[in-house]
Amino acid sequence: MTTRRSTVLVAGLAFAAGGGLGWVGRPSQQTTHREPQFENEQVRVWKSIIMPKQPLSYHRHDHGRALIALTDGELKVLDQEGRQIDTYRWERGKAYWLGADPPGKLHADLNETAQPIEVIVVELKKD
Repeated sequence: MTTRRSTVLVAGLAFAAGGGLGWVGRPSQQTTHREPQFENEQVRVWKSIIMPKQPLSYHRHDHGRALIALTDGELKVLDQEGRQIDTYRWERGKAYWLGADPPGKLHADLNETAQPIEVIVVELKKD
């Protein structure tokens, strides 16, 4: 009987440890981050969660992309000098198109609202 208990205990601890390890490397729910969703030869899909006052770091998009807003929100787009170059106003449940960025230009996205902004991005690979 003690062998059975030991086996159950070891299996339970292994399961708990494995579940805990599943969280290692995952971004905190309190930080701005991207969550990969799907990728194939045609598209790359991710979910972006932009927390208040935590901009997405400077980046660029070489391809056009469709964006589906999961929440309402307003996102400011800043150039590398920190100047505002655009403002996007997202409405929950609506889709938007954003073209490729100009060559050599980087931007950051800033959420100055009080709530996180969540979007799904479907970026074309061959546009």
